[in-house]
Order: sequence, then structure tokens, then C-alpha cells
Amino acid sequence: MSTSRTRATLWVILASATLTVMAGAILGPIVPAIQSSLGVSESRAGLIITTHGALIVLVSPFAGALIDRVGPRRPFIAGLLLYAIGGGAGLGIDSFWPLLASRAVLGVGVAFVYTGITVLIYELYEGQRMDRALGLRSSANSVGAVIWPLVGGALGTLSWQAPFGVYLIALPLGLLAILTVPETGGRSDSDGGTTDSETGLAGVVGVFRRRPMLLGVYLLYFGANTLLYTIVVFYPQLLEGVGVTSSFSISLYLAANGLAGGVSAALYDRLIARTSRPVLVTVALVLWGIAFAGATLVDSPLSAVPPVVAFGLGLGLVFPSAFGWIEALAPVDRQGQFSSYLASAGYTGQFISPVVFGPLVPAFGVRGVFGAAALVSVGGLLVVGILGRSRAA
Repeated sequence: MSTSRTRATLWVILASATLTVMAGAILGPIVPAIQSSLGVSESRAGLIITTHGALIVLVSPFAGALIDRVGPRRPFIAGLLLYAIGGGAGLGIDSFWPLLASRAVLGVGVAFVYTGITVLIYELYEGQRMDRALGLRSSANSVGAVIWPLVGGALGTLSWQAPFGVYLIALPLGLLAILTVPETGGRSDSDGGTTDSETGLAGVVGVFRRRPMLLGVYLLYFGANTLLYTIVVFYPQLLEGVGVTSSFSISLYLAANGLAGGVSAALYDRLIARTSRPVLVTVALVLWGIAFAGATLVDSPLSAVPPVVAFGLGLGLVFPSAFGWIEALAPVDRQGQFSSYLASAGYTGQFISPVVFGPLVPAFGVRGVFGAAALVSVGGLLVVGILGRSRAA
């Protein structure tokens, strides 16, 4: 594949990576408008944001299995088409249940796009080029988390349906993918990995038994997304306590979190060339412990900036590390299947975060949420240290 086409392929992959974040983020600013326009309760309006995530968790394993059978290109392109249909349908829907159904279609599309991107990177790049692509993919996610909510908020001033039009960007991306993304022949033993011929549940259990670190990678990704959503859900409440109340001002703090993650992820390939994934994850956990401990001490708008920046920097190290570990540990003929579990773990963490940490607010205040998150980060650091010592022994 020529250098120019390789570059075009990477840009299509990175642009598509921002869409997986956009799926829910772009509607965040207009939830109140959706609620009033459709005449539904706050919880029902919230389902418009979360339904696609539930479908991603459920559908991702099926997407991964299909990708292993037919390769990532066609499921990835089909996912972009479903994304455009499910997301863009909101332009012409003005009742709750049809809109909820369209969000389910969107979730199916995201599941195929998310896992398709992962396996495309595994199969199109190797070595430091793969590390760079994984870092840029995480950086694109972070940039998308900054840009798309602002776009949604701006279009929401026109009408509550206008932001749904942005989902249609997946259509031209799909056409570009047809032109630039090549078919891949998959990978075999000769690529440096091993295969596991067992299939079904017994095969999955067998892989985990032989490669127990896979479970640790899923737990890391689940925990990272759970902690991320303590920032997304509860940091605005903390900011209100120090006088930051406008939605735009709050969005700037969340944008700082995303930008910090984008910077560290963009540098990932250079960092991993000088150290190792365990070291980068350890640094991230230290940053998270400092960030959440600092959040419990926030007493002014200025002092609220370092915690979100520190957390974002750590997130930009953990996400590409998790994807890199899956590539190294999963059977080479089943990387779609095992990378799909990463998507399910991440979106489950996002969903469960307010359920786990929310009950702490009445008992300990919103600062109690970040105190608990700091303890979780320190616990993760201890686990990484123990595992490192046991391996050294």
C-alpha cells in the first residue's frame, strides 16, 4: 500500500474514532431541550444518551466474532452506515420511542466501528507504527470529547433536532473508507503470535486460563472508564460548589481533561519506545491518585484545573496501553473477539460509574466521590506493584 494511501487510511480511522465518543457526547448539552420537546421525564430523556451504550456492550462480542471471520473492513464500513442511519434519524423523529429505537441502531453501528477500528490498526500496522496509531486513536477520542459537545451545544441553539444531523458525517467517512481501507488477510502463527483452536465458551475460558493477564487488562479498562465518568458526572457538581455554574464554563474543565489526554496519547509511541506499558500504567495510577485527592481539596475555580488535567494525562497513557496489550495477548486469529470485550468492559464502566459512586454523595458529599476514587487509584497502584514483584520473583 502506497504511503499516501496509508496516510489516508489512518486519517479515516482516526476521524471514525472521534465518532465513537460523539455518539453520546454531542447530545449532552441538549438533554433538557429533548425532555421539554418530547414531554418526557428526566430519566427517559437520559435514556436517549445511554441506550446506545447498552447496545455496544451487548453487540460488541458479536461484532468481534464476525470481524474474525470476514476481516475488519466490511463490518467497519457497515458500522459507519448504521451509525449514520441510527444517529441521523433523529433529524426527522419527534416522539420518544422511535427516537429510542434509532439510538439502539446507533449503538449497533458504534459496536462495529469501535472494534473494526481496533482490528484494522492491529492488521495494518506493526511495531512502533502500531503504537503510534493506537496512541493517535486514543488522542482522537480525547479531541472528539472536546469538540463534539461544543458542536452539539451550538447546533442545539437552532433546534433540539439539529445536532442529530452531525451523525450523517459517517456517510462520507464510509465512502472514504471504501476507497482507502484495504482488505486485510488476517494474521497467523507466522506473525509472531499463537492461535487457540477451541471455540465457544470453553475456548474463551481456556484462553483466559492460559493468559490470565487478559482479565487484568479488561479490569484496567473497565476501571479507567468508571473513573472517567466520575469526572464527567460528578465534577460539574464540585465546580458548582466553588462558583462555576454556567454550562459553558463547566465544559471548559471537561475540555481540559480531554485535551490533556489527547496530548499524552499522541506522545504514547515515543514514551513506550523508552519504557514499558506497566511503567506507563503505574505513572497513570499515580496521576489519578493525585488528581482525585486534589479534587477533594478544591476551593476555587483555579484549583479545580490541575485535577482534571492530571487525570486526563493518565487516561491518555492507559487507553493505548490496554489496546496494545490485547494485540499482544489475544490469539491472533481471534483478536476481533477479544478486543470487542474491551469495548464491552469500557462502556459497562461508564454505565456503572454513577450507580457505584452516586450513593456516596448523600452520605459524604460530592468530595466523598473523589476521595473514594483516589482510594481506588491507590488500590490499583498496589495491585500493579504486587503483580510486578511476583513476576520478578
